[in-house]
Amino acid sequence: MNMKIHLLAAAMPLLVSIPAFSVAPDEILSEEVSHEVPAPGTVEKDGRGKGAVKEELKNHFSLYGFIRNYFTFDSRESASGTGNLFYYLPFDRQYDSDGKDINAQASFRFLAITSRVGLDVTGYRIGKTDISAKVETDFYAGLSGSTGTATLRLRQAYMKLGWKDLPMCGEKTASVSLLMGQAWHPMAADQPDVISLAVGAPFNPFNRSPQVTMDANLGKHFTITGSFIYQMQYTTTGPDGSSANYMKYGILPEIYAGLTYKTGGFLAKAGVSLLSIKPYQLYDAAGDGTELHKVSGRMTSLSPFLYLQYKHKLLTVKAKTVYGGAADHLNQVSGYGVTAFDPDSYHYDYAATHTSSSWMSISYGKKVQGMLMAGYINNLGADKDFMDGYWFFTKDSYNFRYMAQAFRIVPTVVWNIGKFTVGLEYEMTAAQYGSSLNADGSVVKDGTVLPDGSWTERHWVANHRVQLMTRFNF
Repeated sequence: MNMKIHLLAAAMPLLVSIPAFSVAPDEILSEEVSHEVPAPGTVEKDGRGKGAVKEELKNHFSLYGFIRNYFTFDSRESASGTGNLFYYLPFDRQYDSDGKDINAQASFRFLAITSRVGLDVTGYRIGKTDISAKVETDFYAGLSGSTGTATLRLRQAYMKLGWKDLPMCGEKTASVSLLMGQAWHPMAADQPDVISLAVGAPFNPFNRSPQVTMDANLGKHFTITGSFIYQMQYTTTGPDGSSANYMKYGILPEIYAGLTYKTGGFLAKAGVSLLSIKPYQLYDAAGDGTELHKVSGRMTSLSPFLYLQYKHKLLTVKAKTVYGGAADHLNQVSGYGVTAFDPDSYHYDYAATHTSSSWMSISYGKKVQGMLMAGYINNLGADKDFMDGYWFFTKDSYNFRYMAQAFRIVPTVVWNIGKFTVGLEYEMTAAQYGSSLNADGSVVKDGTVLPDGSWTERHWVANHRVQLMTRFNF
């Protein structure tokens, strides 16, 4: 605790200059924040010295973080990010001139780039409005593969307004919170129990984005959630690659609505995300940029999900299923494409491909924890046939359009020794790839005879990952 106080005291000249907390003494719960830190050994005119500053820090500012190391072995080349620590899926077979699979290549790396530091600000009030905030960073940025110099990047940065004891029917009361800033996407917030950096992706949605999110707790059991979400780091793919411009020029944010029910150790959550973007803004009639026409048409898709959780003493059971439509911005294996184009009105019609992604995890223990996760993905294609080509889930410059299905099994054991944690995890991820696609984007079944007389085939490839994680929390 003394270390936290001294660290925060050193950062106080910056923290107290934030305008959001420069309020009058009668507008906050605690003492007024001083905007000038007194010199050592001096006392302010009102009799308060550096002891009051320390008390302010202790009551409202909480520094946290950890030093985390990953030692990771993979048996196969795979799509992965964050210094190859954030694992997605194994690459399909690719043969050299001698008929050997290039992607059947083992690798190992050791990195500490996911070490994290954050600051929570709590306990302020203006009138009946509670104010809190969070800013959080790690060292993700700056690497290409496992090479480079790790630099700080933004993980989360938001403020939250809260109102309690709002009257409802009878004697029941409600509470409402309004979050504004960079935070977890509501569909990605509930995650399986693993030590992997990807926490279940792409079987589980993974996304942090700028958003405005309201949570209304209606009594003891129900919570209604609504969000307006914009893209930044995790973006939709399209004709110009992965970009937030499709949402920018489409004007509309992603819209999320959800309902949560909890009682005792049981929690159930259902929600749906609505994405409506504008992939094309111009049509190049001549093909050389000399005859451009503004176009119309939007790609709109829905991604519903259901999440269940049960906790009893040291046991936790979780499960989630997502029906993702054009949800590659959520790190889900899906996409979208053009189904029709009218050259007279310059109007595009689009359709989303759909993917069923489900997982379940079980965790038991405290000092020694045993965990198990299992996940499954199925590429279902679209409701309509596409014109030539379409955009799909792409990672590490690899397009997973020909992936029919995938599964993952992850047993884990974790030792918690005070603030120190050691975890050992085995992760087996297998993907089935096909040789041909249907017009709707689904993968043709194995053994289908094509019009040219050839036969289609499907085959499995698998990666075996063994990972040791060490972490010291502070």
